[in-house]
Amino acid sequence: MGFEGLDFYNLDEELTEDERLVRDNTRRFVDSAIIPIISKHYQAGTFPTELIKTFGEMGFLGANIKGYGCAGLGEVAYGLINQELERGDSGIRSFCSVQGSLCMYPIYAHGSEEQKEKYLPGMAKGEIIGCFGLTEPDFGSNPTGMITRAEKLKNGGYRINGRKRWITNGNLAHIAIVWAKVDGVVHGFIVPTNTKGFTAEKIEDKFSLRASVTSELILEDVEVGPEALLPNVKGMKGPLACLSQARSGIAFGAIGAAMACYESALSYAKDRVQFSKPIAGYQLVQQKLVHMVTEITKAQLLSLRLMRLKEQKKATPVQVSLAKRNNVFHALEIARMARDILGGNGIMFEYPISRHMLNLETVYTYEGTHDIHTLIIGQHITGISAFE
Repeated sequence: MGFEGLDFYNLDEELTEDERLVRDNTRRFVDSAIIPIISKHYQAGTFPTELIKTFGEMGFLGANIKGYGCAGLGEVAYGLINQELERGDSGIRSFCSVQGSLCMYPIYAHGSEEQKEKYLPGMAKGEIIGCFGLTEPDFGSNPTGMITRAEKLKNGGYRINGRKRWITNGNLAHIAIVWAKVDGVVHGFIVPTNTKGFTAEKIEDKFSLRASVTSELILEDVEVGPEALLPNVKGMKGPLACLSQARSGIAFGAIGAAMACYESALSYAKDRVQFSKPIAGYQLVQQKLVHMVTEITKAQLLSLRLMRLKEQKKATPVQVSLAKRNNVFHALEIARMARDILGGNGIMFEYPISRHMLNLETVYTYEGTHDIHTLIIGQHITGISAFE
């Protein structure tokens, strides 16, 4: 029997028939195509590139973008896709999230019609893979300090120099959305990765997100034409809007990882007999399981409301920060509790828990660390910035 999910507050009743269908289709795909292979990919440090075309066929890439060959789904359906993909593995969700929210979205929201027509249909099919170049070796939580520069040339094009680090899909990508300063103002560029002077170096030896390609991008006198510039945005609101898009999906994704750990721990606790009965019958184990159910249910309610607000164009970045911060924190907490319930078996690849636990250590950090989201919310409620 396939995964049934946790729905303690009957939230299925709050979903439309189409939203449930999208979730269930994604759930079956994860059960049949991801879970049987992901442990081996994680151990080997490889990404299942053979599934990229299927991601496109399933409508996972740019799922909440309308037109240009995209699925045009609502935000809740998009979130549920992320939930199920991350139940498989954070690396799978990261690939689809980066492709859709960090690469396709800036072209859709800030690009010219020519750029949209050129790239989005192929990206929706998985034929063109993108990566998002914002974070630098010395500037992560403070992206405004970026060193990468783009110099305008006499022919109207640009020469870009700089480095970007911790870039998901970097060595898989055909194009990179690179954020660089032109005369001190941040602009976005669509840079083909086969451009002279562009190099992607894969980051190896990771404990976390091993079934995901992470890279450092090096741009040395990379020259692009004027058509590379994203014409309809400038300043940090461009990349930050992309991050808000992705973070809302991450909030849902963390629920998937948490549910996978909870289900594994519950099943194990019912079967594992110590002393006189299954360990699920002992108070301390039940306390952990109850805590997991409580936090997963709260995260579900939080994420559903966030996405409904997003569909109404009412969601704010600080609301996104709260959901990302809360859900990833508690998903990591749940993974650790689940590992504890399994004892020594919790560190074995036979079970998904330690894989999710290590992945969530990265999700806790990327696209705004837990502490940075804390300060974003703190500034909002006090009116005082703690960043400087």
